[in-house]
Amino acid sequence: MIEAARSGHWVTTWTASAQGAYPLGSAIAQPDLSAALPDPAEGLCNQSLRMILRPALWSPRVRVRISNAFGQRGLRLRGLSLALHWGGGARVPGTAVALPDQDIAAGQSRWTPAAELTWMDIRDVDRLRGQHLVLSAWVDGASGPVTWHAKSMGTSYLGAPGDRDAAASDGEDGFVHTTTSTFLVDALDAWLPTRCGALVALGDSLTDGTATTLNGHDRWADVLQRRLWAAGRSDLAIVNAGIGGNQIAGPPAASGPWRGGPSALERLQRDVLELSGVRAVFWLQGINDFSDNGQRDADAAAAAVRSGVARLRERGFVVIGATVPSALDATRAGHGSALQDARRRAFNARVRSGDLFDRYADIDAALTDPVTGRLRQGFNGDGTLGEPGDGVHPNRAGHAAIARCVFGCLA
Repeated sequence: MIEAARSGHWVTTWTASAQGAYPLGSAIAQPDLSAALPDPAEGLCNQSLRMILRPALWSPRVRVRISNAFGQRGLRLRGLSLALHWGGGARVPGTAVALPDQDIAAGQSRWTPAAELTWMDIRDVDRLRGQHLVLSAWVDGASGPVTWHAKSMGTSYLGAPGDRDAAASDGEDGFVHTTTSTFLVDALDAWLPTRCGALVALGDSLTDGTATTLNGHDRWADVLQRRLWAAGRSDLAIVNAGIGGNQIAGPPAASGPWRGGPSALERLQRDVLELSGVRAVFWLQGINDFSDNGQRDADAAAAAVRSGVARLRERGFVVIGATVPSALDATRAGHGSALQDARRRAFNARVRSGDLFDRYADIDAALTDPVTGRLRQGFNGDGTLGEPGDGVHPNRAGHAAIARCVFGCLA
């Protein structure tokens, strides 16, 4: 580990992009949080939280980024620790490692100092693939509007208001509330050999995972990570920077905060450029820009993409793009029109021309039925709610198809 500290560097190995303050956003299978957060304006009050993080690559040395990006008052976070997740709201006894208290001003984020996971041996990194870390802490006072990522497609835990003690326990009894969202932490770094780096999956709900399986870890970024492991690739962390409802350049007529968070261009600095060890970006986006909420044509979307790609190339990142799959005849509000589909097809033509990205994956060809022009029926369905598909969001089989396409771009 001493040798690794001399030659390594920080690499982001997990993200949950901050999109706004609770409850703004589109959570999936969210339990009723009215008892956990009775007043969103006050947020978390003298209250414990236990957030579950899933590293793409493991290291005995890690740090986390605490986000108060959408807060309106200073955040005082106490009793922070990282531990190995045992299941439910419990952590493995004897694995908790303390982190310093954090005081973070409104609108700010901060990386914690490095934590040394003393229970972990460097030889454990492969055996821990697919396992979880748990961040525990309690909020001193009232957080005010609390920064979150709404659609995490995984379960985390909150204590009751006023319960500061649950954070210090290995047990789960104090974590009486579950959430399918992530609060106050938006990135995890690991100290890794210099050969390792990160690929950021930048996008909307097609990346965030609507219609995949809650706690199934079958979003395309998860599937791609497993394909890389199976191929012997332990040098690349796939980190998910998708936000449901996100747009490339933002809804033109929106008043106030948008449920899909800041546009990709607005959040590029925080969600890509300020992450650690990034080598490449995979950008799958556009369907929301072409929708009734976005009302953007292909030329405007392509121009916005070009400006973002230029910023990424300035940092030396490889930028891989994607064609956008069909939402024709979708039942999802704001989607499904022939006009949206015409905009989408025109944008795809620009992607296929090689004019926008360094290279691209033809996600449209993989997911769109060439006969009907709609999302392929075998990819249309909801893996969590058990409902019929909405014609926009692919199920876990569709996400596996996306992963195969992206993997082909990395080979």
